[in-house]
Amino acid sequence: MVLIAVAASTMLATIDGSIVNVAMPTLVEELGTSFNVIQWVALGYMLTIATLTMSMGRLGDVIGKKKLFVAGIVIFTIASALCGLVPDVSWLIGFRVLQALGAVLILALGAAILVEAFPANERGKALGWIGTTVSLGIVSGPVIGGILISSFDWRAIFFVNIPIGIIGTYLALRHVPNTSPPRGQRFDVLGALLMSLSLFALSLSLTLGQELGFTAPQILAGFAVAALAAVAFVIVELRVESPMLQLRLFKSPMLSVSVVSGFLAYSCLSATFFLLPFYLEGVLGFGVGQVGLLIGAAPLMMGIFSPISGTLSDRFGIRRLTLLGLVIISAAYLGFTTFDVDTTATHYLLIAIPLGIGIGMFNSPNNSAIMGSVPPEYMGIGGGLLTMTRLLGQITGVAVLGSIWATSVAAASGGSLPPEGASGADPLAQVAGLHTTFIVAGAIMIAALIVGAWGMRQERHDRRHTALATSEA
Repeated sequence: MVLIAVAASTMLATIDGSIVNVAMPTLVEELGTSFNVIQWVALGYMLTIATLTMSMGRLGDVIGKKKLFVAGIVIFTIASALCGLVPDVSWLIGFRVLQALGAVLILALGAAILVEAFPANERGKALGWIGTTVSLGIVSGPVIGGILISSFDWRAIFFVNIPIGIIGTYLALRHVPNTSPPRGQRFDVLGALLMSLSLFALSLSLTLGQELGFTAPQILAGFAVAALAAVAFVIVELRVESPMLQLRLFKSPMLSVSVVSGFLAYSCLSATFFLLPFYLEGVLGFGVGQVGLLIGAAPLMMGIFSPISGTLSDRFGIRRLTLLGLVIISAAYLGFTTFDVDTTATHYLLIAIPLGIGIGMFNSPNNSAIMGSVPPEYMGIGGGLLTMTRLLGQITGVAVLGSIWATSVAAASGGSLPPEGASGADPLAQVAGLHTTFIVAGAIMIAALIVGAWGMRQERHDRRHTALATSEA
């Protein structure tokens, strides 16, 4: 029942995110705005979560997870209703930020609540089923969104969250255990502020850099603020008695490699699912309902393979499965470079389905590695770290790879773009930009594969060293 309660709440956040992605072209038209502005509907949401997720995860460790988790569901549900009532894009962006405040509490604490409820030998399986829930939310989001937009109005895509939010609130109140936090813990206010400042400055600079240029003075200043705040955060964490984040945890190759691999993977995947609706609808001419079905193919495969890989990781270990997933994802990105202006739905599915299988094989074991590397008193931080890795990767991917796509489309268009941006350029130019973007994404995934292979080697070395020390003792 705890799994069902967390899964329902997690689906609440993932359905909304995926519905918004497939609705982006419609929102540009209906709200009379541009590609650059409408990105903030997604980026404002992700910026808020990336900024606050670690702090809220730690706050759950200190004062208790259940009360904050339930509050998150309620805030998200109310904000969803408000998003459906907005008069223009600025209000929509504002209420999406309010949604994100609720999503922070759901996503940062849900995994921690789940790990506490299951024994260690079933952790991968439990997180695998949450991966299935995420994929179901992503799959059903585009399908439901396409149907609602085609049959009613774009506002209905936010109202669909209300009944799920009510059910999630009831289940959480009834079934999530009210576990008392360990005694003697304190919330590191200064550390939380410094980390939030660093993450916000970094995320904002990455986001605005695609419009202003990453060498613009204000962008460089933002990166400098992020770096200085990060250095100050490390100094504070090394000195306080109850730090927000135990930095010594990153001495573990299991945690460090999993965080880096997850960040790189999510950077590529988020940009892919952000750009593909523009390609499928704007270049290939598919209707919004069919686009939703096509986009849902990869998450569907992820949902099927996540619990399988999670169960296998409980039995046979984590690293081999994550490496297999990364190999499949890398191969899929090479396949994406075969897309052109007359790609068929079958051709698209032949590439998207393996991508979803690779995500499913990688995601659950990688999440289990992160949560398994954190001590019980920092379980909320573990959930926050897992969420931050994903969201910061998404922000970086949409910003950097989105910028690469726009720049490549402009280059293929003769150096300039129409007023509506890259999404309004000639189809051949858009395809050329996608090819360049997917080549870069494939290279990033190969880098993640190399990091994972190094991590497996280090973990084997550490196990041999530990076994030798034990035998000598």
